Amino acid sequence: MWKPGIEPLLQLADYVKVDFIQTGPSARKKLLRQLSDYAVALIAEKVETRAEYEQARAEGFTLIQGYYFCRPVLLKNRSVPRNRLSQVEILRMLHDEAIDLHKLSKLVKRDTSLTYRLLRLINSPLCAVRQEVCSVQGALIAVGETVFRRIATLAITSELNGDQPEEVLRMAFVRARFCELAARFCALNSAEQYLLGMLSLLPAMLRLPMEELTPTLPLRNEIRMALEGAKVPEGVLLAWLSSHEHADWDACGSIACAGRLDEDKLVSCYAEAVVWAESALHFF
Repeated sequence: MWKPGIEPLLQLADYVKVDFIQTGPSARKKLLRQLSDYAVALIAEKVETRAEYEQARAEGFTLIQGYYFCRPVLLKNRSVPRNRLSQVEILRMLHDEAIDLHKLSKLVKRDTSLTYRLLRLINSPLCAVRQEVCSVQGALIAVGETVFRRIATLAITSELNGDQPEEVLRMAFVRARFCELAARFCALNSAEQYLLGMLSLLPAMLRLPMEELTPTLPLRNEIRMALEGAKVPEGVLLAWLSSHEHADWDACGSIACAGRLDEDKLVSCYAEAVVWAESALHFF
C-alpha cells in the first residue's frame, strides 16, 4: 500500500511489487494511479490462480510472479495428445548418444510449426550462423551436434507449452540454462542438466502430473527421480533454483551448504540464464 514519504524511493526504483493477496481490485486501481507518474515497472506478486493471472493482465501488469506458474490446475483422466507424444519422441532421439538424422528429419518435417520454430532459432543471433539454413540436415551441419540438440530442445519445449502463459516458457528456459551453466560447479553433465531444467515445467505445460510424464521421457532414472522431487545429487541445482524462485533464502543456503556450492557463482549463473532466456523468447 502507498505510504507517505515513499516518493524519493520511487524516483530511484526500477520495479514496484504489488501483493495480489493483500490488495483488492479497488486498492490496486488506486495504487496504480498513484504510481503512474513514476517510471517504474509494476510486478504483480503472489498470483496463485489462472483467474488472478488474467485479472493482473487486465489491470495492466506486465510482470507477474506467483505459484500459479509452478502449480497449474492438473486435468484428471487426460492423456498426452498424440502430437505431443511425437515431440517427446523427438526429444528422446535428440538425447540418444548418436543422432539418427534421417529418422529425426522425417519426424520434424511432419510438424510444420516445430520445423518453423527450429529453423527460426537456428537462423537467429543465438546461433550466429553466417548463411541461412533451410533444412534440419543443414541446421545440424551448420551449428554442430551439441548446439543443435540444445536449440531443437528449445523449439520443442515452446511447442509443448502450447497456449499456456509465456511466463511458463520463460521459466523453463531460465531453469534449463541455469542448470546447464551451474553443472560445472558440481560435476554434473551439463547437457543432461539442461534437459532436466527444461522439462521440470512439463506439468505446467501439459497440465498433467509429473509422475504420469516421466515414464515417457528420455532420461536416466536419477533424472526422472529429480523431476519427481526426490533428493538425489542430480537434482541439487533444480532444488536450489526452485527455492530461489520462491525467495526461500534459508533453503537456498542449506542446499548450497550441503552441496558445497558457492552461492555467488550460482547467482551469477542465474543472472546469465535470465538474460539468455529473454533473448531466446524474442524468436518465438
